[in-house]
Amino acid sequence: MKYIEDYRNPEAAAYIRKQIEVLAGELDGQGKTANIMEVCGSHTMAIGRFAIRELLPKNVKLISGPGCPVCVTDSGYIDAAIELAERNDIIIATFGDMINVPGSSTTLVKSRSKGAHVEVCYSPMNALELSKKYPDKQIVFLAIGFETTIAPILGLLSIIEKQNIQNISLLTAFKLVPPALEALASDPELNIDAFLCPAHVSVIIGADAYIPFVEKYKIPCVIASFEPVEILFGLMGILKQLVNGTSKVENQYKRFVRPSGSPKALELISKYLEVYDASWRGIGCIPSSGVKLKDNYSKFDATERFNIELKPEKQNSACRCGDVLKGKILPSDCPLFAKACNPLNPIGPCMVSSEGSCAAYYKYSR
Repeated sequence: MKYIEDYRNPEAAAYIRKQIEVLAGELDGQGKTANIMEVCGSHTMAIGRFAIRELLPKNVKLISGPGCPVCVTDSGYIDAAIELAERNDIIIATFGDMINVPGSSTTLVKSRSKGAHVEVCYSPMNALELSKKYPDKQIVFLAIGFETTIAPILGLLSIIEKQNIQNISLLTAFKLVPPALEALASDPELNIDAFLCPAHVSVIIGADAYIPFVEKYKIPCVIASFEPVEILFGLMGILKQLVNGTSKVENQYKRFVRPSGSPKALELISKYLEVYDASWRGIGCIPSSGVKLKDNYSKFDATERFNIELKPEKQNSACRCGDVLKGKILPSDCPLFAKACNPLNPIGPCMVSSEGSCAAYYKYSR
């Protein structure tokens, strides 16, 4: 605990809160409000856990964005994973959150209850253990996530390639954060004034990755970590920019985030992946927002190896996860929230994931 005490110091939090109140008052005097979107599920959970929304002045509003990789993985991908799981020669390896995400009609956990072999992994490297334990089976790893998760999964792919392992492939649904910011900023219904940028993603892509976005849209971006004092300090940095009418990238997580990011991770991404127009659950297609395996690595692509088609997304008409992901409504505004949809019976992915907005609101803000 001694390493995080300073980041949870009540006196420091109270001091920063007072500074936020002063800045919010100046903003109010200019006739302005601050609509700030956090674009990371870990920020969403921390904001809920530490009741940060309740600490803020009325004209400072925090909006949860599409920062949960599980939540933005569309139902067509889940359907493809279920189709593969139901084959006798295939084992699905996946992070735990994915097994409860609903596809068009069912989930991986329900398929497992009927005999499908689905293994929960804590690391992509667990797929290597499964490939040795079950040499007569094909291991399909559900490779989803933002830049943070992409890097270690490509570390797995590098080992597969070097060791010429024949029974592991990837079903990919990788997403990129900067194009999502652009889609959100250009949506006239949202009116976002600033972004609290994700810490772990920024470790990979670097603080400079946000500069083109900020220069184009003139929207402040502050990179902050997940502890309460650091989140409050990040919000204070945003409010300073809004009061002064400036827009820049401010890196408040310099102990880990470098201007140019992680060279090794970016090298892996450049080697194995290419950009494409990706589908985001509940949001639709965002140009250049995904990365997929390059053609010369298609032999590691589960869709190619098993001739599986990723079909268009089908949504539950009553579930409003899409509007939640875009920040258009609060989770509590969905008619299913905490009624038909709850952690034991999740209708939408935002209630499934431990980083989902609906799960955060259900746990901390009801």
